[in-house]
Amino acid sequence: MEGMGERRVVGITEESRLASLGEAVGPLSKMGVSAPTVAPLARPFPVAPRWKSAALLVEPAQVVRVLRVEEPPRPRLAPFSRLALRAKRVIDLVGSGLILLATAPVVAAAAVAIRLDSRGPVFFRQDRCGRDGRRFSMWKLRTMVVDAEKRRSELLDRNFMDGPVFKVAGDPRVTRVGRFLRRYSVDELPQLWNVLRGDMSLVGPRPPLPCEVEQYGSFERKRLSVRPGLTCEWQVSGRNQIGFEEWVRLDVDYIENWSLSRDVSLLVRTIPAVLRGDGAS
Repeated sequence: MEGMGERRVVGITEESRLASLGEAVGPLSKMGVSAPTVAPLARPFPVAPRWKSAALLVEPAQVVRVLRVEEPPRPRLAPFSRLALRAKRVIDLVGSGLILLATAPVVAAAAVAIRLDSRGPVFFRQDRCGRDGRRFSMWKLRTMVVDAEKRRSELLDRNFMDGPVFKVAGDPRVTRVGRFLRRYSVDELPQLWNVLRGDMSLVGPRPPLPCEVEQYGSFERKRLSVRPGLTCEWQVSGRNQIGFEEWVRLDVDYIENWSLSRDVSLLVRTIPAVLRGDGAS
């Protein structure tokens, strides 16, 4: 068709049917695609078959011509071998199982202290985003008062972190027992159950909240290309003393240069970092 320039677009409607011009333009515009080129044509123009849509328009003498449809670029990952990935999962299963058994008395003692210190449940469940942004329920020992989420808006002006992360120094919602549990990361021990389930790994970027992911750009979304973990470079490098931009950079470097030896190194470095309470709040 002469005079019609090519237009590269990102994403397309997932409807597997023929759509009118108004129905076709709407989903595209919501995804940031400008008004499509329209030109006379006597028959519908088919979209590439590997996408869900079969065609976009059957209005008389009009058609939306899509010359190329591209998915958002996936983050570049290191060439993980299948054997290494399987070994990582075996380490997750064996390691989390053994640590759960070894720390069971610690979790039991913490549970008693939590119940004596403040009213409310022992465990706290929160939605987090895992690999490819899939949501899962992450478990922790409760370290805050029961209405902590409702009081978050009152503390927004005290957030000391940049980016979409929310951290408050001396957070008044944290209980007395909770401060101790947080300092030594005891509250994170129930996440070993998430590792057993396959939601998380022993080593990987920390799982973000859905509201944080909504504010991510393409670079930050690279953190979601692997399973989140209990510990990571951020965990052993100062935690809350590190800004969000540097935090993401550390995670992306881990993903792009992953190896089993690096995982082992991070697990070993986590022990003294936790005992010192580096960057905990």
